[in-house]
Amino acid sequence: MAGRIPPRYVPTLTEVVGAVPTATAASALSQEQLIHRIMQRIDLTLDRRLREAIATVVLEQTRALGPILREEIETVILQTVSQALSEELAPAFKRGDVS
Repeated sequence: MAGRIPPRYVPTLTEVVGAVPTATAASALSQEQLIHRIMQRIDLTLDRRLREAIATVVLEQTRALGPILREEIETVILQTVSQALSEELAPAFKRGDVS
């Protein structure tokens, strides 16, 4: 059986291939460049998407805060006008000028 030839479609090892140091260094360099380019793309995309997400959240919070602020401003204005009116009318009550 030692002299038997395997069929053509069966792969056989005919020579030992060693790693070439320069090819490895070039491969590592290109891998570093690839990683750098990918990180740049991620940074750009991430920056844009974060801005969009933050803008959406700020807009939603502003819309929710609008009615609350309007109500609070209305209350403050009513209290301020009421206080100013009572302070203005107080001297007239003391003098008895109010009919």
